[in-house]
Amino acid sequence: MSSYLRLRQICLVAPKLEPVIADIAAIMGLAVCYRDGNVEKYGLVNALLPVDTILLEVVSPFRDGTTAGRFIEKTGGRGGYMAIFCCDDPDARAKAANAIGVRTANVITHDPYHGVQLHPRDCRAAFIEFNHTDGSDDVSGAYPPAGPDWPKFIRKDVTQALTGVEMQSPEPDALAAHWGRILQVPVSRGEGGVAELKLPNASFRFVRGDAEIMSALDFRVADPAAVCEAARARGYDISANAFQLGGVAFRLA
Repeated sequence: MSSYLRLRQICLVAPKLEPVIADIAAIMGLAVCYRDGNVEKYGLVNALLPVDTILLEVVSPFRDGTTAGRFIEKTGGRGGYMAIFCCDDPDARAKAANAIGVRTANVITHDPYHGVQLHPRDCRAAFIEFNHTDGSDDVSGAYPPAGPDWPKFIRKDVTQALTGVEMQSPEPDALAAHWGRILQVPVSRGEGGVAELKLPNASFRFVRGDAEIMSALDFRVADPAAVCEAARARGYDISANAFQLGGVAFRLA
């Protein structure tokens, strides 16, 4: 099997699952494909929505003392929680991360799925997970965390793709270099000289901010004005085709 790395999933965290998940679905024209009971052991409830072949997940703690709850307390509810990547060999990628001082926080195996989560303190800004599903390297193939029939829930009449992720840091170039080492992706320069990590299906860009967080998601939509109006109708403030939801800015193009 040849080596590969793709963005598989972005996970946001919210104090309560509703109305966040309902608002995302209504505003962005997306459909919930699955609610995963396996996260209950971590004190969480969740819901996932496919954005083409990338999954957007929201998790919410239902008891005290969860990692997600501590994340909300630490960040004041700002920032995306986790960036999840499918790859050929999660264990090898985790071992390489361990070698540069990034610890493994959790290993999840539910055959045919195997995932390795890295420690958020070592990753900086957000969790990173590497995973692989045996027997399916098709981007539209089996992916157990999203349920057995997730491709049937893809809706593209409003939102067509999740194209980018923005990361903020007081030292964005240093954070880009760090994530580049973890992901084994070279840092390039995008518009305005901004540091980027380009994957086959999405890009991560690193900009200056007051804290290290996952700050925004970029979406390609059929009609930005219509999506902004849908967000405004549900009580969100709009600025430059963007609005805050689930701790991050949803940016539309």
